[in-house]
Amino acid sequence: MSGVVHRMGVFKELAQALGETPDEEQKVTLAVHAATSLVELCCHAGFTVNDQGGLSTRASSDDVVRRANELQQELGEGPCLDVMRELDTVVAPDLAADRRWPVWAPRVHDDLKVGSMISVLVYTGTQSYGALSMYAHRGGRFDADDVAIAQTLAVQLAAVLTTSREIDQLGMALHSRTIIGQATGLVMGRFGVDASQAFDYLRRVSSHSNQKLVEVARTVVSTGDLPDLV
Repeated sequence: MSGVVHRMGVFKELAQALGETPDEEQKVTLAVHAATSLVELCCHAGFTVNDQGGLSTRASSDDVVRRANELQQELGEGPCLDVMRELDTVVAPDLAADRRWPVWAPRVHDDLKVGSMISVLVYTGTQSYGALSMYAHRGGRFDADDVAIAQTLAVQLAAVLTTSREIDQLGMALHSRTIIGQATGLVMGRFGVDASQAFDYLRRVSSHSNQKLVEVARTVVSTGDLPDLV
């Protein structure tokens, strides 16, 4: 039970931190480091994108993830390549015995000392951002609960990235984006919703009250009041 409570606390803190962080790179980095806190066996985590046909490590907890991605790119096989092609979660409980990647799997098992991995697509219905991957040391095996946590984290990250880009498209200045991010985090914590739903709530309050979005956000941050919507 204590583990569940800990994870709930980490998710709550992460939701607020993601909402308050204006920079997209920092959001990705926060999510990557949260993976090592949320999943006990996760020793290495990273966020990988397919950049013009090649894998690129956008954020990682350490060099293990970068090297694993470099090997995927070099060998033309691996879980991140598969997850982006198939748009699905890829799980390898035991890399020493996995035959899907006959060259990559034994290389990372022997050279990088990892035994199990999870790769989850970070996406919404209309946008794919990349893959969130987690690695465990040799001897450790991720289970179904670990996969569920990874998928939840990926959903949360996708929602936050979508909201962040919507704010960017509105052409708002850095200060305004920061205020809106803080307000979004407060709404997420109060209502237990994701970032996309929280941002939509702020937009609806803005429309109903005939106030600019940043003014609504500033009021929420300064007062903590969240207006009811009929």
